[in-house]
Amino acid sequence: MPGGIGAEARAARAAAYDRWLGSLLPVRAGVALVAVGGLGRRQLAPYGDLDLVLLHAGVPGVDDLAASLWYPIWDAKVRLDHSVRTVAEALSVAQDDVKVALGLLDARYVAGDRELAESLVRTAADHWRRTAVRHLPALREITTARWQAHGELAFLLEGDLKEAAGGLRDVGLLRAIATAGVTDAFRPAVHAAHRRLLDTRDALHHQVGRRVDRLLAQERDGVAALLGLRQPVSAEPGGAAPATGSAGALAEPDADPTAGHDGDAVLRRVAGDARTVSHALDDAWRAADRLRSGRRRGGGGPPVRRPVARDVVEHDGELVLARTAIGARPDPSLALRVAAAAATTRLPIARATCEWLAAYCPPLPTPWPAEARAALLTLLGAGAGLVPAWESCDRYGLVDRWLPEWTRMRSLPQHNPVHRFTLDRHLVQTAYEASRHTRDVDRPDLLLLGAFLHDVGKGLVGDHSTVGAPIAEAMAARMGLPAAEAALIGTLVRLHLLLPDVATRRDLSDPKTIAAVAERVGDTTTLDLLHALVRADAAATGPAAWSHWKGRLVAELVARVRTALDTGALPAPPAPDPALVAGPLPVVHLTEDRVAVAAADRRGLLATVAGCLALHRLEVLAADASTVDGRALVEFRVQPRYGLAPDPIALSTDLRRAVNGDVSVTQRLRGRALAARGEGAAPRVVWHREAATDAVLLELRAADAAGLLYRVACALDEAGAQVRAARISTLGGDVVDVFYLVGAGPDDAERARLEAAVLAAV
Repeated sequence: MPGGIGAEARAARAAAYDRWLGSLLPVRAGVALVAVGGLGRRQLAPYGDLDLVLLHAGVPGVDDLAASLWYPIWDAKVRLDHSVRTVAEALSVAQDDVKVALGLLDARYVAGDRELAESLVRTAADHWRRTAVRHLPALREITTARWQAHGELAFLLEGDLKEAAGGLRDVGLLRAIATAGVTDAFRPAVHAAHRRLLDTRDALHHQVGRRVDRLLAQERDGVAALLGLRQPVSAEPGGAAPATGSAGALAEPDADPTAGHDGDAVLRRVAGDARTVSHALDDAWRAADRLRSGRRRGGGGPPVRRPVARDVVEHDGELVLARTAIGARPDPSLALRVAAAAATTRLPIARATCEWLAAYCPPLPTPWPAEARAALLTLLGAGAGLVPAWESCDRYGLVDRWLPEWTRMRSLPQHNPVHRFTLDRHLVQTAYEASRHTRDVDRPDLLLLGAFLHDVGKGLVGDHSTVGAPIAEAMAARMGLPAAEAALIGTLVRLHLLLPDVATRRDLSDPKTIAAVAERVGDTTTLDLLHALVRADAAATGPAAWSHWKGRLVAELVARVRTALDTGALPAPPAPDPALVAGPLPVVHLTEDRVAVAAADRRGLLATVAGCLALHRLEVLAADASTVDGRALVEFRVQPRYGLAPDPIALSTDLRRAVNGDVSVTQRLRGRALAARGEGAAPRVVWHREAATDAVLLELRAADAAGLLYRVACALDEAGAQVRAARISTLGGDVVDVFYLVGAGPDDAERARLEAAVLAAV
């Protein structure tokens, strides 16, 4: 019974289910059918579950009656959560299980004995009002665990509309807290956000055709079309951000009929609604805490006020303005100083204080006064207190006053599978991660600011590093930084991807690689700042953005570039492994992340070993080939594709047989590797002619697939190219594989021939 989208459709869906369920229950005194969950609230999603309680007054034969009710529902292929209880049993379970107590607040009569059903509804609500304050700590613990498992809906690119923080489950908590009379948690803004989140879930169910609560990227455009959402047209290049009101809430998307449906509009609206719900729940938890602390004090005496910073006082667990600050002429830096105090003390800013700052705090002048800049840096470097303090200020529009550019970046999706957060949260999270590295650099203040601004160019036309550098430099100058320091912020933004790109795509033993990086970086202060920024950026991006191997590559590159900057001399390339240049052939050495093979010099060795590794489900991260005294040496850095390391004896045996030309191994690895092809956009080849000392670089951008390196290496070998090294960089489902082709640089015809061979292999 999918039905339509919207409040009217949900009400009609509930009424239809009520009629059908009522027809299934025979008229019988002392028996009632009660709906809880979505049907109880008359908010059932198109493919939602039915949550039903068969309530009885101890009548005989109730189990048979229940079976006659449940089986038709199952036969109709409707998901069902059911129970059979007396009123006393239902209340007893609610007494011991806070989730059941919450569920009974949604209880609604459907059929049967109305008085019996309504007695449960009344008693459950009364019981909750009397015991809610005692139950709220356990409920908060459960809620915190759920948030840790599902994240924050406002900042996730593929969040769960129900379970994530700020989602529909949290709206239920607000309703329960409001029912208990703790605070007026269910305000009009929450009602509106709740309605839009329900509409989005309805549209998601229709789009997918089944029960699903996680809004995946591939479903967003379809959901936008069903909701009639269109992306607003922006005067700025590269995309738009909806306007914000004084409280930082997202405005409704533009209804321009010339604009196309856009999944980004859905994501931004969901983010705004989730923020509204999360902020309301934060306020509700604090109100509950104040109520409980007041009861512990026995209601005797006012809460203690404690100064925590200039013009900022702690009052009953929240930060408020000192009385002298309210009576004086407002200082433009006051809001930033309050935010810094909140972040460092990890105390929330009182709602009334945020509203006062939004209404009366004047805008910052250009350039900022020194105390405003110092407060921002304190805020960015506060660690775990940064995110909640920033969110509170953003909620009331304070951030837009500090940084007008923030409006464009708020809730902006990042269309890259390695990212887990929207752009605004990613920037704040990167500053938080950078605070862990402030003791590793000479200028921790510039590290924090560079981390916070490193992606300000995203959403605009062009490479975001290049586009963002002048924007970040201008923002730093507006904050009052000297010209040289503002220019360094621009350099950090421009080069923030340099180290990981070079480390994973270039041969670090090539002097030309080190010289090029040293020339662009310029000095060791900038090098250290970039190294710390890379680690902070990766940690804020998500687990797929970093690995032990990538970190080691970046550290090796930094060490080599530092040597070049300190001494002016390029470091010598590493000597070959002595174990590979001595002893009878073939030589096979295996460690946890390294495979090294020495064999009689012949073409195709790199391809053969790469295929054998693919056969044993090992991903190649880097490969090097060289010839020493007539021996062909190949070394690979690897990791298990599915997390399970292969049998070293079987791998070593296959490697020895393969490099000795065993045809059976070659046939096995060809069949296995060629059976696993990648999917996605068309592959592309890019040439780099001046990036290496003795080679021309062929860069392949394609979808990832098992055995890809083997197929490409075979194609290059069959085309007559000699591969000295390969660098493998995986970005989500795509790869950027770089092959060092030694010998004279190919002419246009030769490049076209090699390119065609590689693309055919992919």
